[in-house]
Amino acid sequence: MTPRTRAMRWLFAIASCLASAICAAGQCLVDAAREQIGVTVSYDPSYVRLSYPLGDVPIDRGVCTDVVIRAYREFDVDLQALVHEDMRKHFSAYPNLWGLRRTDRNIDHRRVPNLQRFFQRHGQSLGTKSLDAEFKPGDLVTFMLPGNLPHIGIVSDRAETGRPLIVHNVGAGTREEDVLRSYTITGHYRYAASLCAEREQSTITSQPRRLSEN
Repeated sequence: MTPRTRAMRWLFAIASCLASAICAAGQCLVDAAREQIGVTVSYDPSYVRLSYPLGDVPIDRGVCTDVVIRAYREFDVDLQALVHEDMRKHFSAYPNLWGLRRTDRNIDHRRVPNLQRFFQRHGQSLGTKSLDAEFKPGDLVTFMLPGNLPHIGIVSDRAETGRPLIVHNVGAGTREEDVLRSYTITGHYRYAASLCAEREQSTITSQPRRLSEN
């Protein structure tokens, strides 16, 4: 075996391991999102004053962003605090769509454009032209619904069509549906790929945390 061939095989092995790690981590996020199916049963966009950090609306309701927020919280990733702190330090880097002059930790993290900017700044932004096979479990996808309504969901397993399913709340509670190509895709992101290892470590020392109403 030549040194070049050995090096190519070594690089391929590393790439394969990284891909497997990303998929495993993403599947843990999918599992956390699925815990909301049948629990979050309605769509409610009402403005709510939240505790901080780890603030949440009642678990039986919420919007599309709450699916993502609650899934990440299962790994002690608090998007409320992370988005708030990043916006507080870099307010001009975030979309100015609501006429605000300062942050609002009750709602900033629950707005799709703000999550998009956060994932662009701190995760991987994979564009809007990804093929079906390029969407991995745990990836985040943003859409524009009819009426110019921004939306977000979590990529899960593949449907019989071969397309990835999406865990989201588009109006009737958290569901897992074949809707990846039903709306205009505005973003494809990957964030915090080490989650699976962190969850596995936590299960050694404690029972898995379950969703609960704050």
